[in-house]
This record gives sequence, structure tokens and C-alpha cells, in this order.
Amino acid sequence: MKSTKTIAFATSAVAVLGLVPAMAAAETKLKWAHVYETSEPYHTCAVAANDLLMTATDSRYGIEVFPASSLGKEVDINEGLGFGTVDIIYTGQLFAGRSFGPISIGGAPFMFRDYDHWDKYRNSDLFKELAQGYTDATSNHIAALTYYGGRHVTSNKPVLTPADMKGMKIRVPNAPLYMMFPEAVGANPAPIAFAEVYLALQQGTVDAQENPLPTIQAKKFYEVQTNINLTGHITDALLTIVGGPAWDKMDEADRGALSGVLTETAVCATDAIIKAENELAEWFRGEGVQVNEVDRGPFIEAVKALHNGPSATWDQATYDRLQAIK
Repeated sequence: MKSTKTIAFATSAVAVLGLVPAMAAAETKLKWAHVYETSEPYHTCAVAANDLLMTATDSRYGIEVFPASSLGKEVDINEGLGFGTVDIIYTGQLFAGRSFGPISIGGAPFMFRDYDHWDKYRNSDLFKELAQGYTDATSNHIAALTYYGGRHVTSNKPVLTPADMKGMKIRVPNAPLYMMFPEAVGANPAPIAFAEVYLALQQGTVDAQENPLPTIQAKKFYEVQTNINLTGHITDALLTIVGGPAWDKMDEADRGALSGVLTETAVCATDAIIKAENELAEWFRGEGVQVNEVDRGPFIEAVKALHNGPSATWDQATYDRLQAIK
């Protein structure tokens, strides 16, 4: 039998809760899909965007986030934008490049000198023109560019020179231009969906993979690879894209509000990734992983020969404009 004290407390709690208005629900919830883990800043910053958007639109719109490939692999969610099965996605530039080739240039290996070069490109007229070209080709809208990090090779042996990668079977994302780096150094690229990489490494289906340090930590690839080799071969970023069907249903004011929130979300995740990159090399060493400093010069020279080769999806003028950004 409950004590009088317990009953009194329960009654009091109900009375207080009755005075608290129910949290307002958005009239329309936009579905934001991605392939990253719930622990990663791409996800946590996207979740926080719900409250920002509800405030900015007086609860006309909110956001529900679907992480870790729960609405499909990266190719699937890109296709879903046009069908309206997803409303917003994070995606790699090379996946967006399947629909508009020139936008891929920002995800190509050794395309940027450093983070500062990438940051200036992100705010450049060139990027705005490429984003508009993507919209013209797809009716979807690029709202922001989020820093994903410098991509590094993990393996079960040190990789210090291009020769160390000769014949190595390395997992890459399932977009053609991700094969440029492995092919330039004589490795064998193996496209495998992101959700399947850990098992592929664990079972020896592939010898290596490549991703930024925060992703290597979040996906726990360091548990099944003994070496992290700081090749920094891609200064990578994620596009935040709003699908045409969702965009077309919004009025101009709500589109502006959504664009502002997505830009703010990109800043949130970018800042977190930069902080993590500055700390993680030592963290991995503390976990017993061998973190190898690499002379990137020979890798850069190997890849540059392919920058404007047959696999390039941009023209020489676009390449020259990007390289001229100071």
C-alpha cells in the first residue's frame, strides 16, 4: 500500500505538470537523413537545428534526424531527395557529383593546399556557381558546406610512401572519384557502403580504409586497424542539401529561415571537427594505435597527374579558378 506521503507527492506532481503547457509540435517535420553515428557532431548539431527552425518559423517547420543509414545508404538518400522520401541530407561532394559533375571538384584528392584554402573556396563565387549548377541539374538546393576533416589511410602496416600502398585493397565510398587517390598510388579501391566498413576490415575483406580522425574514432575503425597514416589526401566536406519537393512547398520567409539554420548547423559541426582533429592523434596513441607522420609530397605528385585526366568531372577553367583562390 502506498504511503500517504507518496500519494501526496504524486498528486502534487500531476498538479504541477498540469500547469506546464505541452511542448509545441511543428506543423511539418522535415526528414534529415545521414549515414553518420549519433555521437558525431554532424548528428548532434542537426538535432539541435530542430529547436532553431521551430523558433525561426513559429513552429511551422521542425526537423527529425535519421542517423546511421537508417533511411538508406548514401546513394539511396541522394536519390530520395528528388522523390521527397527525405527532405534534407548530408552527403559527400562526390555523391552529389553523380548528378552534376563539377561539384565533385571540392572532394577530389589534394585539390586544396590546406584548410584555409578550403575555407576560402567554401565562401567563394566559384562554390556559389557550382551550387547553382547543381540546383539547375537536380532542382535540389545546397544550403551549406560542413568541414568533414582531412582523410587519412588506416591499415595494418605503416604507409609512409606511395609504394607502401601498391596492391593494397582499400575501401572507398561508392562514388567514382574516390578511386582517384588509390589508383594514383597503385592501390586497389573497393567501394563498400559506410555501414559495412568495420566488418570488412575485421574480416580482412579489405586491407585498409580512409576517413578523417573523428570518423575513425566514431566508427571504431581503430579497433580493427593497427596504423593510422596521416596522408591528409582529401580536405573533405559534407554538403547539406534540401530536396526540391520540400523546398518548393516552403514560402520565401521559411526558406530563408531554413537556410540560416542550416548554415548555423554547419558552423556548429565544423567547429567541433576542427577541435577533435587537433586532439585525436594523441588520443589514438593512448589507445595503442601507431599514428604515422607522412611526407605528403610524393603522394601529391602522384595524384596531381590525374587532376585533369579522364576521371575529372570538371573543366580546366574550373580547376584553374579553384587553384587561384588565395
